[in-house]
Amino acid sequence: MVKISKTYIPKLTEKYMCEKHKAYFKKKLSDWKSEIIKANNEALYNGSLDDNSVSADIVDQASSYTDKNVEMKAINRQIKLISKIDSALKKIQDGTYGFCEDTGEPIGIKRLIARPIATLCIAAQEKHEKDEKVYADD
Repeated sequence: MVKISKTYIPKLTEKYMCEKHKAYFKKKLSDWKSEIIKANNEALYNGSLDDNSVSADIVDQASSYTDKNVEMKAINRQIKLISKIDSALKKIQDGTYGFCEDTGEPIGIKRLIARPIATLCIAAQEKHEKDEKVYADD
């Protein structure tokens, strides 16, 4: 893998998904994954999920339960996100990163910088969302 500077940002003039681009996205995805893991570990370590509040007040117990439920849902979302990041990192390794899973077309640098785990180009994503909406309306 190519070395890139900390301030490097992929340029549209460079060959799409050249070694510099791959190095940039690999670092971006790895850093993002590390941040998520660190944040989740801190949430768990800080005991926010522990049940220290053995309260006789049923309202407090319900509130505590709801808070824990919300936190667990957030952690589950983070786990799904980590899975998508891992999938993107694997695609960088096998050379398929940055290309639409539906059309095979380039997803685009700007879209990937904004959403590094994107798997569809904008046109395919819009079609996918439109199809989802049609089925949701049925």
